[in-house]
Amino acid sequence: MADEEKTIPAEKKKCPKCVAGAPAWMTTFADLVTLLLTFFVLLLSMANMEEVKFAEASASIRSAFGARSLPAPSKFSIPIIPSPPISKFSPIQHEMASKVYKRIQSQLKSDNIPEDVELIKKEDDTIILRLNDAILFKKGSATVSPTAYSTLRNLADVIRPLPMRLRIEGHTDSTPVSKRKIGNWNLSTDRAVSIMRFFKKSDLLPLDRMSAVGYGADRPVVPNTNETNMAKNRRVDFVLRTNNTIGLGAKGAKVGELPL
Repeated sequence: MADEEKTIPAEKKKCPKCVAGAPAWMTTFADLVTLLLTFFVLLLSMANMEEVKFAEASASIRSAFGARSLPAPSKFSIPIIPSPPISKFSPIQHEMASKVYKRIQSQLKSDNIPEDVELIKKEDDTIILRLNDAILFKKGSATVSPTAYSTLRNLADVIRPLPMRLRIEGHTDSTPVSKRKIGNWNLSTDRAVSIMRFFKKSDLLPLDRMSAVGYGADRPVVPNTNETNMAKNRRVDFVLRTNNTIGLGAKGAKVGELPL
């Protein structure tokens, strides 16, 4: 009997019955690979993602997997705080004003300008060239004296190359001025405008760089207690400042037109 079993041909032996489809382990492996691929794709897509978009994507993924998710945060913008404006006391302007002051000081010593011209530097980077009224006008007059023409031309040569605006201020003492309806204030204003008109008509300075104002006796440098002090208060100040908005005059004034 045993000999008969040994003689049965090998091709007639039956193989175990095969299961249809892929093996079970292959399904698990394919799911794992798919999940890993999805995970790395998400990492790549979120590499340069903004915080808000990342939160929205995260909420969407949690929702897809059935997890309870909080509402995605709304879009927001980071407020941009403007830098503070440069004040008039900034180091750059202060350094420029100091250089301008030294330059004017050296020019006043070398040029043909009267020694009565006083140079003053204020703390707010204002530079003042102060002239006594006797150099520019006759007593009680608002017409520039011909003897002052050379002085004003030399002053204009000093002021012209400077990156500053000019405000011409007229001042008087407290003595009442006769034959004038408004008195000292009118005289100081007329003198300031008269000098500005001289600069304009002589093509010494452009009108858009200048302004004129009169203060009368309201801004004395010393008390009007004696004749010496009154002579100091009767003056014309050429005020130089780096501020572009100072003394621009009326907005409606046309270019080349005197505000008078």
